[in-house]
Amino acid sequence: MRGLSISQRRPSLRVQAASARWIAAALAMTLAAWLAALAILLAIANRVHDDVPVLLAIKLPLLQSRPELIFAGESRTVYQVDPNLAARLIGKPPGTVINIAYDAGEPLALLSAIRRQPDRFRQAHVVVSVAPFLFNEGVRSAAVYPQDVAARLGVVEQMRSFLPLRLGTLIRFIREAFGARLAADQHVADLGPPPTALGLKIIDRTQPDDRWPDEIGSHAHYADWDLSGPKARFEIGALCDMVVLVRKLDVVVPPWAPRYDRARDPAWRDKDDQYTALVADAGRRCGFEVINIRSIPGLEQGNYADEMHVNASGVPIYTSYLVSRLKR
Repeated sequence: MRGLSISQRRPSLRVQAASARWIAAALAMTLAAWLAALAILLAIANRVHDDVPVLLAIKLPLLQSRPELIFAGESRTVYQVDPNLAARLIGKPPGTVINIAYDAGEPLALLSAIRRQPDRFRQAHVVVSVAPFLFNEGVRSAAVYPQDVAARLGVVEQMRSFLPLRLGTLIRFIREAFGARLAADQHVADLGPPPTALGLKIIDRTQPDDRWPDEIGSHAHYADWDLSGPKARFEIGALCDMVVLVRKLDVVVPPWAPRYDRARDPAWRDKDDQYTALVADAGRRCGFEVINIRSIPGLEQGNYADEMHVNASGVPIYTSYLVSRLKR
């Protein structure tokens, strides 16, 4: 009976082993098909990609006023620079100053916009804000990875860089590529309605205390710190290429909330100094000025909505200070 039991178990084990092999083969084939489909989608996205994203395209109708002073860059210009106030401060009429910044705005996109409408920028003073995530190769999250840099990597490098943990970054790239192409085909930058408030947006709430990071050195924008990758190469190159296309170019490094102390946070201080030095070295080499703002008199903790952005009460303070630093 023991021999009969053993002989009955052997076919069962062989069936289980065969089933496992079939399952593994099916999973491998499914994964291969999925990767092939993703590669095809990425190839199409790379082909249709337009360097001017939707968020920038909808701001560009503001150029119809032929502004003299153009604020651009990332979110710390979107939510912090009031063009109407800036125009009053320099004694110019409304429309002379505009804000075409957008969330996670990158220099490559601005450069493309300048090249498409050179006459609107040639006599303008352009002020661009930058942030660490634009240059730090360690930041690969979907929300802030520069889309124009991603487009320059090619399919193989895109998949190697973002799979498996950053699939969302690739999905966003595909979605944004088709969105930018649609905006370009519909001539949104030329025919769309100008945004309200000359491009300024307001953050009208303050982040709860338990949402504020304890320190900045471990902030996501400084994760896996690396300034030697394609981000820094392409974005710094874009800043340098802008210099001859505008009347004057300033690059702004905005401050963080005053509750954070650089002296007590060496990790933040060292990384921040490195990225500021990267931009400053490019400025000396290429001919643009860097405005490195570590703090602003009168801009207090209560004027901040979160660790990076001011709330409505901080907008006039930040705008006034930044305009005072510009050499016109």
